[in-house]
Amino acid sequence: MSSFVNLDPILRNGHGMLLAYDHGFEHGPMEFDEQSADPAWIMDIADSGHFTGVICQKGIAARYYSKDKHKVPLILKVNGKTGYHKDPDEEPISVQNCTVEEAIALGAVGVGYTIYVGSEHENKMIAEFSAIEREAHEKGLIVMGWMYPRGHHIEKDTETETLAYAARLGLELNCDAVKIKYTGNVESFKRVVHMAGSTKVFVVGGPKTENATELLTTAQEIIEAGAAGLAVGRNIWQAEKPLEVAERLAGIIYK
Repeated sequence: MSSFVNLDPILRNGHGMLLAYDHGFEHGPMEFDEQSADPAWIMDIADSGHFTGVICQKGIAARYYSKDKHKVPLILKVNGKTGYHKDPDEEPISVQNCTVEEAIALGAVGVGYTIYVGSEHENKMIAEFSAIEREAHEKGLIVMGWMYPRGHHIEKDTETETLAYAARLGLELNCDAVKIKYTGNVESFKRVVHMAGSTKVFVVGGPKTENATELLTTAQEIIEAGAAGLAVGRNIWQAEKPLEVAERLAGIIYK
């Protein structure tokens, strides 16, 4: 197994901004209006030059992404669960729905997998992820872990030590990059990034914010804390002017 995978395809000046579009699987149609429900429109945004990667499930990639047509690198999400599982007493689990071979055939440079850290089912996800990680690295793909603390063991999923543990788990599992939430301030997030070691940290963009300034401030703070960048979805394609927001974010992240 190769010890190192080249992350350059999803980085620019050592940083990256990924356009996330796996929401249809995870949240259903409630996230989309008529325009954002169209994956072709999303791919045009992703290919605008502001992003270092686009994230989606295999059906979207198979029908709307072409490695010959699109310049933006593809990261294929290979597991997921529907939005119906919202009971706080229900321990979350997300299982594989796409193989590494399929990801390669679809032109992906990397694969992403969610682990609900703290869930009673975390061992099942860790075992499944480990097999995917081994195969993906053997075949030269970037491996990203969505490290999301969930379940009744987790009191607050943005607490510093909880996120530091999640980031560290990503390193221990040999993730090239992790996608996690932001603690809310620079100093506490520095600890999270430090715990990730050489694993790159991407901060999840989160729900749509009405104030673009808040998102831009977050971008500045996470870069100051040492993160690689953002994995942002709704705050781009739900925005009134998506490319304008993307350009402003890019100016901060790649600076």
